[in-house]
Amino acid sequence: MRATVIHAARDIRVEDVPDPALSTGADAIVRVVAACVCGSDLWPYRGVTPTPEPHRIGHEFVGIVEEVGADVEVVRPGDFVIAPFYVCDGTCANCRNGVSTSCLNGGWWGSDDRFGGFADGGQGERVRVPLADGTLAVVPGPVADAEVPGLLTLSDVMGTGHHAAVSAGVGPGDSVAVVGDGAVGLCAIIAAKRLGATTIIAMSRHPQRQALAREFGATHVVEERGDAGVEAVRALTGGIGADRVLECVGTKESMDQALRSTRPGGMVGYVGVPNGGPELPVRQMFNRNVGVNGGVAPVRGYIEELLPDVRSGAIEPGRVFDLELPLEDAAEAYAAMDERRATKVLLRP
Repeated sequence: MRATVIHAARDIRVEDVPDPALSTGADAIVRVVAACVCGSDLWPYRGVTPTPEPHRIGHEFVGIVEEVGADVEVVRPGDFVIAPFYVCDGTCANCRNGVSTSCLNGGWWGSDDRFGGFADGGQGERVRVPLADGTLAVVPGPVADAEVPGLLTLSDVMGTGHHAAVSAGVGPGDSVAVVGDGAVGLCAIIAAKRLGATTIIAMSRHPQRQALAREFGATHVVEERGDAGVEAVRALTGGIGADRVLECVGTKESMDQALRSTRPGGMVGYVGVPNGGPELPVRQMFNRNVGVNGGVAPVRGYIEELLPDVRSGAIEPGRVFDLELPLEDAAEAYAAMDERRATKVLLRP
């Protein structure tokens, strides 16, 4: 089959790779209907994260189950499924505590699982899914093709934006500032509005993304950064800062922006994959009673909550996909996102 392989910085290739095969009894083979490129995929693409040897890449996909192992009880051939960006069993103590990203038996796409099999990268024609009953979320059929982009966001970005909002404690009447205008930041705006925020400030310098942010529920846009950005947020929030700030980038600068844009006693929800050495200034946080909560988003646990709103059209996170390409053009998909010509790219095998 064909799949995406990263060889080195800015060296993405679509190559012939072995077909996946059932191997542990609890696994499934999924034919990919759509996959996508994640902002975190850009760290190895840019060379920030080293690539010591070629390996499969991609961790967001939806598809149709073709085969299941003998021990699979819930997922059946023919099911349309959403795969979160990680593998989990759904039954261990951490999964039951709502932190399925720390599943005691889980793992990551594009690597060996804990049971001696390979969990194929998500950007390919087919994927072997370990722990299929815990990992995969079944979408009741029939599923229209127009639904695919929205469903695909539930594998990562919509759930991650939601996690930022939940971690920050967004509720009715809150003022919220969102740092980051990528797909996760835009989905965080959707989440903040869905949870009842009435003032939603998008920090963005990109005209197209600003427009989409407003359509998703942003009431204001702030283009400034640093001290000027902090002052702009305070000017919109009674001079004190936002009740909740959602950090959706993961750099030192974005975390600093988030912390200083939060009012005394407020909360930062952070979901940006850490890069560039963000560190918490504990004395500053202590003095202003600003809290920080978040981390890698346990999106598998949010799918059932968000799925009805996606399918009904109450929220439209699928609109973050502003470019669709065939899988064979994966290299262009990465380049388009790296150069900010696209917010998020959907790949069709």
